[in-house]
Amino acid sequence: MKIAFLGLGKMGRAMAGHLLAAGHDVTVWNRTSARTEELAAKGARVATTPAEAVAGTEAVVSMLFNDQAYEEIFFGAEREANLIGALRPGQTHVAMGTISVALSERLAAGHAQHGVDYVAAPVFGRPSVAEAGKLWIVAAGQAATIEKMQPVFAPISRGVSVVGKEPAQAHAVKLGGNFLISAMLHGLGESFVYAERQGIEPKAFFEAINSALFQSPFYALYADVMLNPPETPGATIELGAKDLGLLLAAAAAHGTRMSLGETLAGIFAEAKAQGLAQEDWAVGQYRLAQQRGVL
Repeated sequence: MKIAFLGLGKMGRAMAGHLLAAGHDVTVWNRTSARTEELAAKGARVATTPAEAVAGTEAVVSMLFNDQAYEEIFFGAEREANLIGALRPGQTHVAMGTISVALSERLAAGHAQHGVDYVAAPVFGRPSVAEAGKLWIVAAGQAATIEKMQPVFAPISRGVSVVGKEPAQAHAVKLGGNFLISAMLHGLGESFVYAERQGIEPKAFFEAINSALFQSPFYALYADVMLNPPETPGATIELGAKDLGLLLAAAAAHGTRMSLGETLAGIFAEAKAQGLAQEDWAVGQYRLAQQRGVL
C-alpha cells in the first residue's frame, strides 16, 4: 500500500519503520527534517511538505503532536499546508495522534465535505511498545474503511478495538484511557510513599498488592518505571496534563462533571509548578507524591 506518514516523534518514527518493514511504500514528512534521515536510509521517500507527502497515496497516517499541529496542517491558511483541500476521494486519512474530541469531529466534517474517508485510530502504548510493534489501536469510523486499513494496523499493533462509527468516539476512548492511567499513577505514587513511611520497600509492597488484588502487567509496568526511572522519558507530565484538559473539555461538552479529573488537573498543575513538566509521566507523578507526602 502507498502510505504517507506525517509526524515522526518518538512514536511516529517507530510506527513508520514497522510499515516500511512490512513492505509498504512509505513517504514520510516531519516538521524537523532531520528526523526523516533514519527512515530514508531504510527506504522511505521523504517529502518536503505535507501536501507533497500525500500526493498519490492510498492512506495518510497522521501522528502529530497536538491539536495545534493538526489545525495548522489540515486547516492551515497556506494552500500547501491545507491538507483537507489537498486530499482526494479514494484516499483514507487515519488520525492516530491524541487530539480533542471537538477537533476529531471537525476533521470528520471536513473530510466528508471533500469525499475523503476518515478513521480515528489513536494508540495506547509507550515509545518502547511502539518500537516492539505492540501498540493497541482504538478505532472508530465506517466498518468498511476500518477493514481496508487493517494492512496499516497489523504491522504496528497487537490488536484493535473498534468502538463506534463516529471517529471522535475513538479519541474520546483514548482520553478516557489516559485519565485512568493518571489516576492509577497517582494512586501508585501515594501508596509507595505510604509504604516507605511504614518501613516497607515499595517494590515489596507492590508485589504483594498486585499479586493479591490486580494481577496486572500494566500496573507492574508502570510501577517498574516509577521505581526505576528510564534515562529517556516516555510520555511526560506536560503531555498527561494536556490530555487531561482535553478529557475535561469533552466531558463538559456533554454535560458531564468528573470530580477526580478536576483533582488530577490540580495535581498536574502543581507538578508543572514544581518543575516536573518534562519528567516522565509516571516518574513525575511519583516525585510529586513524595514531595506532597510530608506532613
